[in-house]
Amino acid sequence: MTETQRPGSDPDVVNHPGTEQDRALEPGYDPSITQVKRVLEAALLSSAEPLNVAQLKRLFGGQVDADNIRKVLDELRGEWAERSIELTSVASGWRFRVRPEYQEFLDRISTEKPPRYSRAVLETLAIVAYRQPVTRGDIEEIRGVAVSPPTLKALEERGWIETVGHRETPGRPALFATTRKFLDDLNLRSLEELPPLDELQSALEPATSLVAIDSAPGRDAQDSLIDDEPTESSDSQEHEAHAR
Repeated sequence: MTETQRPGSDPDVVNHPGTEQDRALEPGYDPSITQVKRVLEAALLSSAEPLNVAQLKRLFGGQVDADNIRKVLDELRGEWAERSIELTSVASGWRFRVRPEYQEFLDRISTEKPPRYSRAVLETLAIVAYRQPVTRGDIEEIRGVAVSPPTLKALEERGWIETVGHRETPGRPALFATTRKFLDDLNLRSLEELPPLDELQSALEPATSLVAIDSAPGRDAQDSLIDDEPTESSDSQEHEAHAR
């Protein structure tokens, strides 16, 4: 094989013409399926957010069309099918994620713990997810208790719900609906894939119980947004109150 040196390059570094990396810099380059896979794989593994087909297409400067991108992504998904990390399609695009059955092992060394939302917050989220778009008044009617502003704010800050409009009634109350991020976090592509309510509970907050939307009212809406572990003093106070 003939070895060449590019002008201005390090004389100690030898370049081999004809490699996939060299040809990728040439005008009119048509990348191979293998090269497309490796580039897509690198982009998705290094991205913190899902990437859609339009974003992935830009990786190749228009030399690979959207249909071929999708075909390669399907092949790549198959190649990762038996691994602990999987390639999935969600509402915002494509991403790699740890398979759920392995997440519990990673949680043992994670320094960050996910927030534990109160039942009031999760009940509100469930109502928005299955009845959207809904107003605050709709949520209160279903739950049977007032919905405090911090409850909705917690869900908005988490990126799970957003205002999508206003109902044309007196006061024009805001209409709430779930977001793409909500679907992404559940590993879903659309609202049609929403699981039953009890499975939504497991996906979002395994340690917290959700009551059915049509059940009796839950706790007061003024409950704290984050569930705290019961303390010894609070337990004793509750015991004394029952004793009286």
